Amino acid sequence: MRILALVTDAFGGYGGIAQYNRDLLSALSRSGCVEEIVVVPRFAHRDMEALPAKVRQVPPRASRMSYVAKSLSEAQRAGPFDVVFSGHLFHTPLAALIGRAMNVPVWLQTHGIDAWDCPAPLVRASAERASLITTVSRHTKQRLLSWANVAPERVRVLPNTFRPIFSPGPADTRLLQQHGLDGRKIILTVARLAKADHYKGHGKIMEALPAVLAHHADAVYVVVGEGDARQGIEDEVNRRGLGQHVRFLGRLSDAHVLDLYRSAQVFAMPSSKEGFGIVFVEAAATGLPVIGGNRDGSRDALADGAIGTMIDPDDTDALAASILAALARPKRSDVAAVQRFAFDKFAHHVGQLAQSLAS
Repeated sequence: MRILALVTDAFGGYGGIAQYNRDLLSALSRSGCVEEIVVVPRFAHRDMEALPAKVRQVPPRASRMSYVAKSLSEAQRAGPFDVVFSGHLFHTPLAALIGRAMNVPVWLQTHGIDAWDCPAPLVRASAERASLITTVSRHTKQRLLSWANVAPERVRVLPNTFRPIFSPGPADTRLLQQHGLDGRKIILTVARLAKADHYKGHGKIMEALPAVLAHHADAVYVVVGEGDARQGIEDEVNRRGLGQHVRFLGRLSDAHVLDLYRSAQVFAMPSSKEGFGIVFVEAAATGLPVIGGNRDGSRDALADGAIGTMIDPDDTDALAASILAALARPKRSDVAAVQRFAFDKFAHHVGQLAQSLAS
């Protein structure tokens, strides 16, 4: 089976969707029924790592028209293909056009808020014609089925996976000293600081921080991530007089994020519109206690409370109490619960889905 994959970004990309696409494409490359995967990305922000076997990724095309032209060109030049994969809901009209021209099935992958509300008529019609729709969480599946006229069995939950590098280990004292965090109790959030992602809950943690500081004066809120909302969040920190208790570290490598997971006392991201939240699983895989919301895809990442603490993201008192509870108990937690999201299990699930399309 040969697959044409239309994605926003994958190898060379940043963020949760790019990582999900890398994991999915890597898992597909393991499948015995897959011969080759040609990936057409819109964006790539860094040098590409080595590609998995069977995967070929063409250079990105950021312009919408250029992307459409490149996708059509690859479909014609590198075809025939047996499946067209659409890595984002908004790519589905293009995927459906190519799929129809080749008379092959379309596999649509959906993530979070992009699929929660009814899209434009063309996008909706294209999504409804997909042979297979996968979503990262039960919440996204439920929201998608509220507007899409498709049989529920055509929509399968394929949750995120985590990489083996995220595992327990010692705190990195040199990293802590470098950022002035030595001897501090770290409350950590790893997320994009984009205005479009204001629901991640940074402001909620700042609202809860004074109650935490009343019991732990050495607590510090460490924010990892970059984006167009950073300045506004920094201004809010200064307005609240919390400058001595908040650190912005910007975008960090996976290795440095891992070191912070291993060095922090609690991970908190009280998001209200999370598609899944792979950072919860990554943090928990290192043994770090995690706190998330209870009204979105975070419930799947937290395994309904088996992996971490779920709270109402708008309840500042509950958030503060959960952080205080995490700071009061022994730091490391059991990592066994996160193994349900291990890559081998993810790859097995992906292989079954690919086989269903092949047959």
